[in-house]
Amino acid sequence: MLNVPNYGNVDIKSIIFDLNGTLGERGRVDEEVKPLLERLADKYTVVVISSDTFGTLEEELGALPVRIERASNAAEKVEIARGYAPYAAVGNGNNDVAMLEEAELAFCVIGKEGATVDALLASDIVVTDVRDAIAMLLDEKKLIATLRG
Repeated sequence: MLNVPNYGNVDIKSIIFDLNGTLGERGRVDEEVKPLLERLADKYTVVVISSDTFGTLEEELGALPVRIERASNAAEKVEIARGYAPYAAVGNGNNDVAMLEEAELAFCVIGKEGATVDALLASDIVVTDVRDAIAMLLDEKKLIATLRG
């Protein structure tokens, strides 16, 4: 559990990522991100929930210590996420909003594919690269510096 001054306690057991537009682009995860996911998996259960639009989930993530889940819509995505609570969520689109709203801590990634206003408003932290979100989750002092009141 992380105690953030003037913010509150943040208890996270899992980190849930959206794939397209968040963790990767067009179904591909940057090679620099994969070792970061491995490090994150040493601290948390790491889950990627995606509709797998590009059919790349297993190819991109199958060798990593992450759980892969498929969801065809926002309702399925949030239902799967609830099974990993308490969780932090990392997303960028309308189909991530409910998952972001229910998260203990929510990150919106405004990357190359952009982000929706609703995803932005449902988030606690906004970053322009998923690596920045992962870095904050790996270094709790960065989280405290951003969240403290």
